Amino acid sequence: MDQTHQNKEPQVSFPISFLSRKNPRNPHYNLPLLVLNYFFLFVGSLSSCLLSKYYFIHKGSSIWVSTWVQCAGFPFLFLPIFLPYLLKCSTRKPFSHFTLKIFTLSILIGFLLGLNNFLFSWGNYYLPVSTSSLLLSSQLAFNLILSVLLVKQRITFNNLNCVILIVISSVLLALESSHDKPEDISKTKYLLGFFCSIGAGLLFALYLPLMEIIYKKVYCYAMVMEMQMVMEFGATLLATIGMVRESLVFDKGPRDYYTTVCFNVVTWQLCFMGTAGMVFLTSSLTGGICMTALMAMNVVGGVFVYGDAFGGVKIVSTLLSSWGFASYVFGLYIKMKLERKEEDKRNNNINTNENNNSRNNDVEMVIIDNDRV
Repeated sequence: MDQTHQNKEPQVSFPISFLSRKNPRNPHYNLPLLVLNYFFLFVGSLSSCLLSKYYFIHKGSSIWVSTWVQCAGFPFLFLPIFLPYLLKCSTRKPFSHFTLKIFTLSILIGFLLGLNNFLFSWGNYYLPVSTSSLLLSSQLAFNLILSVLLVKQRITFNNLNCVILIVISSVLLALESSHDKPEDISKTKYLLGFFCSIGAGLLFALYLPLMEIIYKKVYCYAMVMEMQMVMEFGATLLATIGMVRESLVFDKGPRDYYTTVCFNVVTWQLCFMGTAGMVFLTSSLTGGICMTALMAMNVVGGVFVYGDAFGGVKIVSTLLSSWGFASYVFGLYIKMKLERKEEDKRNNNINTNENNNSRNNDVEMVIIDNDRV
Protein backbone atom coordinates (compact mmCIF):
# COMPACT_ATOMS: atom_id res chain seq x y z
CA MET A 1 0.00 0.00 0.00
CA ASP A 2 1.23 3.51 -0.77
CA GLN A 3 2.95 5.16 2.25
CA THR A 4 1.21 8.46 1.62
CA HIS A 5 -2.15 6.73 1.71
CA GLN A 6 -1.24 4.96 4.96
CA ASN A 7 -0.38 8.19 6.78
CA LYS A 8 -3.43 10.03 5.59
CA GLU A 9 -5.68 11.03 8.49
CA PRO A 10 -9.33 9.99 8.21
CA GLN A 11 -11.65 12.87 7.69
CA VAL A 12 -14.40 13.80 10.10
CA SER A 13 -17.54 14.97 8.44
CA PHE A 14 -20.20 17.47 9.50
CA PRO A 15 -21.85 17.91 12.00
CA ILE A 16 -19.05 16.98 14.39
CA SER A 17 -16.18 18.39 12.38
CA PHE A 18 -15.47 20.72 15.27
CA LEU A 19 -14.13 17.69 17.15
CA SER A 20 -10.88 18.00 15.22
CA ARG A 21 -8.07 20.22 16.45
CA LYS A 22 -7.92 23.36 14.35
CA ASN A 23 -5.67 26.39 14.10
CA PRO A 24 -4.63 27.24 17.69
CA ARG A 25 -4.74 30.92 16.77
CA ASN A 26 -8.47 30.61 16.24
CA PRO A 27 -9.84 29.28 19.55
CA HIS A 28 -13.42 30.41 18.71
CA TYR A 29 -13.75 27.51 16.28
CA ASN A 30 -13.76 25.06 19.21
CA LEU A 31 -15.72 27.29 21.54
CA PRO A 32 -18.89 25.09 21.74
CA LEU A 33 -16.81 22.02 22.61
CA LEU A 34 -14.72 24.05 25.04
CA VAL A 35 -17.82 25.30 26.86
CA LEU A 36 -19.25 21.78 26.99
CA ASN A 37 -16.06 20.38 28.50
CA TYR A 38 -15.85 23.13 31.09
CA PHE A 39 -19.47 22.40 32.03
CA PHE A 40 -18.54 18.73 32.53
CA LEU A 41 -15.55 19.83 34.61
CA PHE A 42 -17.66 22.20 36.71
CA VAL A 43 -20.41 19.67 37.50
CA GLY A 44 -18.00 16.77 37.95
CA SER A 45 -15.50 18.60 40.17
CA LEU A 46 -18.05 20.01 42.61
CA SER A 47 -20.29 16.92 42.79
CA SER A 48 -17.50 14.32 43.04
CA CYS A 49 -15.72 16.20 45.81
CA LEU A 50 -18.88 16.48 47.92
CA LEU A 51 -19.92 12.85 47.27
CA SER A 52 -16.46 11.55 48.19
CA LYS A 53 -16.67 13.37 51.51
CA TYR A 54 -20.22 12.07 52.01
CA TYR A 55 -18.86 8.53 51.79
CA PHE A 56 -16.31 9.16 54.55
CA ILE A 57 -18.72 11.09 56.78
CA HIS A 58 -21.05 8.09 56.91
CA LYS A 59 -18.39 5.69 58.19
CA GLY A 60 -17.08 4.65 54.80
CA SER A 61 -13.47 3.91 55.65
CA SER A 62 -12.01 2.35 52.49
CA ILE A 63 -9.45 4.60 50.83
CA TRP A 64 -9.26 2.11 47.96
CA VAL A 65 -13.01 2.27 47.26
CA SER A 66 -12.80 6.07 47.17
CA THR A 67 -9.86 5.70 44.77
CA TRP A 68 -11.64 3.13 42.60
CA VAL A 69 -14.77 5.22 41.95
CA GLN A 70 -12.68 8.07 40.51
CA CYS A 71 -11.87 6.16 37.31
CA ALA A 72 -14.25 3.17 37.28
CA GLY A 73 -16.61 5.06 34.97
CA PHE A 74 -14.32 4.63 31.96
CA PRO A 75 -16.89 2.42 30.10
CA PHE A 76 -19.06 5.54 29.74
CA LEU A 77 -16.44 6.83 27.30
CA PHE A 78 -17.58 4.24 24.76
CA LEU A 79 -20.43 6.66 23.97
CA PRO A 80 -18.34 9.61 22.65
CA ILE A 81 -15.93 7.13 21.04
CA PHE A 82 -18.32 4.85 19.12
CA LEU A 83 -21.55 6.86 18.82
CA PRO A 84 -20.32 9.30 16.09
CA TYR A 85 -19.14 6.37 13.97
CA LEU A 86 -22.33 4.33 14.45
CA LEU A 87 -24.48 7.37 13.59
CA LYS A 88 -22.44 7.92 10.39
CA CYS A 89 -21.30 11.33 11.64
CA SER A 90 -17.65 10.33 11.28
CA THR A 91 -15.77 8.13 8.84
CA ARG A 92 -12.97 7.50 11.33
CA LYS A 93 -13.07 4.04 12.91
CA PRO A 94 -12.58 4.05 16.70
CA PHE A 95 -9.03 3.13 17.80
CA SER A 96 -7.90 3.03 14.15
CA HIS A 97 -4.80 5.15 14.92
CA PHE A 98 -4.19 3.74 18.40
CA THR A 99 -0.62 2.39 18.26
CA LEU A 100 1.16 0.13 20.76
CA LYS A 101 3.27 3.12 21.87
CA ILE A 102 0.20 5.23 22.63
CA PHE A 103 -1.40 2.30 24.45
CA THR A 104 1.69 1.75 26.62
CA LEU A 105 2.01 5.46 27.45
CA SER A 106 -1.68 5.61 28.32
CA ILE A 107 -1.43 2.64 30.72
CA LEU A 108 1.66 4.07 32.45
CA ILE A 109 0.06 7.49 32.85
CA GLY A 110 -3.05 5.68 34.09
CA PHE A 111 -0.99 4.18 36.94
CA LEU A 112 0.25 7.69 37.74
CA LEU A 113 -3.35 8.89 37.74
CA GLY A 114 -4.32 6.02 40.05
CA LEU A 115 -1.62 7.03 42.55
CA ASN A 116 -2.86 10.63 42.37
CA ASN A 117 -6.41 9.44 43.09
CA PHE A 118 -5.14 7.43 46.08
CA LEU A 119 -3.42 10.47 47.60
CA PHE A 120 -6.51 12.59 46.97
CA SER A 121 -8.63 10.03 48.84
CA TRP A 122 -6.31 10.15 51.86
CA GLY A 123 -6.49 13.94 51.93
CA ASN A 124 -10.27 13.94 51.56
CA TYR A 125 -10.58 11.35 54.34
CA TYR A 126 -8.80 13.40 57.01
CA LEU A 127 -9.46 16.99 55.93
CA PRO A 128 -12.61 19.12 55.57
CA VAL A 129 -13.72 19.60 51.96
CA SER A 130 -12.86 23.31 52.01
CA THR A 131 -9.34 22.73 53.35
CA SER A 132 -8.61 19.88 50.92
CA SER A 133 -9.85 21.95 47.97
CA LEU A 134 -7.68 24.94 48.83
CA LEU A 135 -4.62 22.72 49.29
CA LEU A 136 -5.22 21.04 45.93
CA SER A 137 -5.10 24.48 44.33
CA SER A 138 -1.35 24.44 45.05
CA GLN A 139 -1.04 22.14 42.01
CA LEU A 140 -1.09 25.27 39.89
CA ALA A 141 2.39 26.29 41.06
CA PHE A 142 3.76 22.86 40.18
CA ASN A 143 1.80 22.98 36.92
CA LEU A 144 3.46 26.24 35.83
CA ILE A 145 6.96 24.94 36.64
CA LEU A 146 6.42 21.62 34.87
CA SER A 147 4.72 23.32 31.90
CA VAL A 148 7.79 25.54 31.47
CA LEU A 149 10.13 22.54 31.65
CA LEU A 150 8.12 20.03 29.61
CA VAL A 151 6.05 21.99 27.07
CA LYS A 152 8.07 25.25 26.99
CA GLN A 153 5.22 27.34 28.37
CA ARG A 154 6.05 31.06 28.35
CA ILE A 155 6.04 32.78 31.73
CA THR A 156 4.01 35.98 31.59
CA PHE A 157 2.98 38.46 34.24
CA ASN A 158 -0.58 37.11 34.27
CA ASN A 159 0.18 33.44 34.77
CA LEU A 160 2.98 34.17 37.27
CA ASN A 161 0.73 36.53 39.22
CA CYS A 162 -2.00 33.89 39.26
CA VAL A 163 0.34 31.19 40.57
CA ILE A 164 1.83 33.41 43.28
CA LEU A 165 -1.58 34.42 44.61
CA ILE A 166 -2.81 30.84 44.75
CA VAL A 167 0.37 29.61 46.44
CA ILE A 168 0.04 32.35 49.05
CA SER A 169 -3.54 31.22 49.70
CA SER A 170 -2.31 27.66 50.35
CA VAL A 171 0.50 28.87 52.63
CA LEU A 172 -1.96 30.92 54.68
CA LEU A 173 -4.11 27.85 55.07
CA ALA A 174 -1.13 25.78 56.19
CA LEU A 175 -0.15 28.34 58.84
CA GLU A 176 -3.66 28.23 60.31
CA SER A 177 -4.11 24.46 60.03
CA SER A 178 -4.32 23.95 63.81
CA HIS A 179 -7.62 25.88 63.96
CA ASP A 180 -9.17 23.82 61.18
CA LYS A 181 -8.42 20.32 62.50
CA PRO A 182 -11.57 18.27 63.23
CA GLU A 183 -11.85 17.20 66.86
CA ASP A 184 -11.94 13.47 66.08
CA ILE A 185 -8.78 13.60 63.91
CA SER A 186 -5.35 13.48 65.51
CA LYS A 187 -2.63 15.93 64.59
CA THR A 188 -0.67 13.14 62.89
CA LYS A 189 -3.60 12.10 60.71
CA TYR A 190 -4.38 15.74 59.90
CA LEU A 191 -0.79 16.29 58.72
CA LEU A 192 -0.97 13.05 56.72
CA GLY A 193 -4.07 14.34 54.95
CA PHE A 194 -2.40 17.73 54.49
CA PHE A 195 0.70 16.36 52.76
CA CYS A 196 -1.28 13.77 50.77
CA SER A 197 -3.34 16.64 49.31
CA ILE A 198 -0.14 18.49 48.41
CA GLY A 199 1.25 15.30 46.84
CA ALA A 200 -1.96 14.78 44.86
CA GLY A 201 -1.62 18.33 43.55
CA LEU A 202 1.97 17.67 42.50
CA LEU A 203 1.12 14.45 40.65
CA PHE A 204 -1.85 16.02 38.89
CA ALA A 205 0.36 18.95 37.89
CA LEU A 206 2.69 16.41 36.24
CA TYR A 207 -0.25 14.61 34.62
CA LEU A 208 -1.52 17.73 32.81
CA PRO A 209 1.65 18.69 30.82
CA LEU A 210 2.29 15.02 30.01
CA MET A 211 -1.18 14.98 28.49
CA GLU A 212 -0.44 18.13 26.50
CA ILE A 213 2.72 16.56 25.07
CA ILE A 214 0.85 13.47 23.94
CA TYR A 215 -2.18 15.40 22.66
CA LYS A 216 0.04 17.35 20.27
CA LYS A 217 0.14 14.17 18.18
CA VAL A 218 -3.63 13.70 18.44
CA TYR A 219 -5.84 15.32 15.79
CA CYS A 220 -9.38 14.70 17.04
CA TYR A 221 -11.44 14.73 20.22
CA ALA A 222 -12.51 11.10 19.77
CA MET A 223 -8.89 9.97 19.99
CA VAL A 224 -8.49 12.00 23.20
CA MET A 225 -11.41 10.04 24.68
CA GLU A 226 -9.83 6.77 23.55
CA MET A 227 -6.61 7.60 25.36
CA GLN A 228 -8.54 8.80 28.40
CA MET A 229 -10.41 5.50 28.56
CA VAL A 230 -7.20 3.45 28.51
CA MET A 231 -5.64 5.69 31.19
CA GLU A 232 -8.64 5.33 33.44
CA PHE A 233 -8.62 1.57 32.85
CA GLY A 234 -5.02 1.50 34.14
CA ALA A 235 -5.96 3.61 37.18
CA THR A 236 -8.99 1.42 37.89
CA LEU A 237 -6.87 -1.73 37.63
CA LEU A 238 -4.48 -0.35 40.24
CA ALA A 239 -7.33 0.54 42.61
CA THR A 240 -9.05 -2.83 42.05
CA ILE A 241 -5.92 -4.68 43.17
CA GLY A 242 -5.85 -2.54 46.30
CA MET A 243 -9.50 -3.06 47.25
CA VAL A 244 -9.66 -6.86 46.84
CA ARG A 245 -9.93 -7.44 50.59
CA GLU A 246 -12.02 -4.38 51.40
CA SER A 247 -15.36 -4.87 53.17
CA LEU A 248 -18.60 -2.90 52.80
CA VAL A 249 -18.84 -0.42 55.69
CA PHE A 250 -21.47 2.34 55.53
CA ASP A 251 -23.92 3.49 58.19
CA LYS A 252 -26.68 4.33 55.67
CA GLY A 253 -27.19 0.76 54.49
CA PRO A 254 -26.34 -1.12 51.26
CA ARG A 255 -28.83 0.74 49.04
CA ASP A 256 -27.46 4.20 49.91
CA TYR A 257 -23.93 2.80 49.71
CA TYR A 258 -24.31 1.62 46.11
CA THR A 259 -26.23 4.77 45.16
CA THR A 260 -23.38 6.92 46.52
CA VAL A 261 -20.78 4.82 44.72
CA CYS A 262 -22.66 4.92 41.38
CA PHE A 263 -23.21 8.67 41.44
CA ASN A 264 -19.58 9.15 42.46
CA VAL A 265 -18.45 7.09 39.47
CA VAL A 266 -20.53 9.22 37.07
CA THR A 267 -19.47 12.59 38.50
CA TRP A 268 -15.78 11.68 38.56
CA GLN A 269 -16.08 10.57 34.94
CA LEU A 270 -17.50 13.98 33.99
CA CYS A 271 -14.61 15.63 35.83
CA PHE A 272 -11.87 13.68 34.05
CA MET A 273 -13.61 13.92 30.69
CA GLY A 274 -13.81 17.69 31.05
CA THR A 275 -10.16 17.88 32.13
CA ALA A 276 -8.96 15.90 29.10
CA GLY A 277 -11.02 18.09 26.76
CA MET A 278 -9.72 21.31 28.31
CA VAL A 279 -6.08 20.24 27.93
CA PHE A 280 -6.64 19.15 24.32
CA LEU A 281 -8.48 22.31 23.29
CA THR A 282 -6.30 24.81 25.19
CA SER A 283 -3.15 23.90 27.17
CA SER A 284 -2.18 22.11 30.36
CA LEU A 285 -1.69 25.42 32.19
CA THR A 286 -5.06 26.82 31.13
CA GLY A 287 -6.73 23.55 32.08
CA GLY A 288 -5.03 23.63 35.47
CA ILE A 289 -6.07 27.22 36.10
CA CYS A 290 -9.69 26.50 35.17
CA MET A 291 -9.70 23.54 37.55
CA THR A 292 -8.18 25.64 40.31
CA ALA A 293 -10.88 28.25 39.87
CA LEU A 294 -13.46 25.56 40.59
CA MET A 295 -11.74 24.81 43.91
CA ALA A 296 -13.35 27.97 45.26
CA MET A 297 -16.75 26.47 44.43
CA ASN A 298 -15.76 23.30 46.28
CA VAL A 299 -14.85 25.41 49.31
CA VAL A 300 -18.25 27.10 49.24
CA GLY A 301 -19.93 23.71 48.72
CA GLY A 302 -18.16 22.28 51.77
CA VAL A 303 -19.31 25.23 53.87
CA PHE A 304 -22.96 25.02 52.81
CA VAL A 305 -23.38 21.23 52.58
CA TYR A 306 -21.23 20.01 55.49
CA GLY A 307 -20.95 23.13 57.63
CA ASP A 308 -17.17 23.47 57.31
CA ALA A 309 -15.68 26.35 59.25
CA PHE A 310 -15.23 29.40 57.03
CA GLY A 311 -13.23 31.89 59.06
CA GLY A 312 -11.06 34.81 58.05
CA VAL A 313 -8.15 32.75 56.71
CA LYS A 314 -10.34 30.67 54.36
CA ILE A 315 -12.12 33.79 53.17
CA VAL A 316 -8.79 35.45 52.34
CA SER A 317 -7.49 32.24 50.70
CA THR A 318 -10.62 31.94 48.56
CA LEU A 319 -10.43 35.61 47.51
CA LEU A 320 -6.75 35.27 46.60
CA SER A 321 -7.49 32.18 44.48
CA SER A 322 -10.37 33.94 42.73
CA TRP A 323 -8.27 37.06 42.16
CA GLY A 324 -5.46 35.01 40.63
CA PHE A 325 -7.87 33.22 38.29
CA ALA A 326 -9.56 36.47 37.25
CA SER A 327 -6.18 38.05 36.40
CA TYR A 328 -5.25 35.08 34.26
CA VAL A 329 -8.57 35.09 32.38
CA PHE A 330 -8.18 38.82 31.74
CA GLY A 331 -4.68 38.19 30.38
CA LEU A 332 -6.04 35.52 28.03
CA TYR A 333 -8.73 37.93 26.85
CA ILE A 334 -6.16 40.64 26.04
CA LYS A 335 -3.92 38.12 24.28
CA MET A 336 -6.85 36.84 22.24
CA LYS A 337 -7.77 40.37 21.13
CA LEU A 338 -4.17 41.10 20.05
CA GLU A 339 -3.93 37.83 18.12
CA ARG A 340 -7.23 38.56 16.40
CA LYS A 341 -6.02 42.01 15.35
CA GLU A 342 -2.77 40.54 14.01
CA GLU A 343 -4.67 37.89 12.08
CA ASP A 344 -7.07 40.47 10.61
CA LYS A 345 -4.11 42.63 9.61
CA ARG A 346 -2.39 39.65 8.01
CA ASN A 347 -5.54 38.73 6.07
CA ASN A 348 -5.92 42.33 4.86
CA ASN A 349 -2.30 42.36 3.66
CA ILE A 350 -2.87 39.09 1.80
CA ASN A 351 -6.02 40.46 0.13
CA THR A 352 -4.21 43.68 -0.79
CA ASN A 353 -1.33 41.75 -2.37
CA GLU A 354 -3.75 39.55 -4.30
CA ASN A 355 -5.57 42.63 -5.63
CA ASN A 356 -2.29 44.26 -6.63
CA ASN A 357 -1.17 41.10 -8.41
CA SER A 358 -4.51 40.93 -10.20
CA ARG A 359 -4.15 44.55 -11.38
CA ASN A 360 -0.60 43.92 -12.56
CA ASN A 361 -1.73 40.88 -14.52
CA ASP A 362 -4.52 42.93 -16.12
CA VAL A 363 -2.03 45.65 -17.11
CA GLU A 364 0.32 43.07 -18.60
CA MET A 365 -2.49 41.55 -20.63
CA VAL A 366 -3.44 44.98 -21.98
CA ILE A 367 0.16 45.68 -22.99
CA ILE A 368 0.42 42.32 -24.75
CA ASP A 369 -2.82 42.94 -26.64
CA ASN A 370 -1.61 46.40 -27.73
CA ASP A 371 1.66 44.96 -28.98
CA ARG A 372 -0.23 42.41 -31.03
CA VAL A 373 -2.32 45.14 -32.59
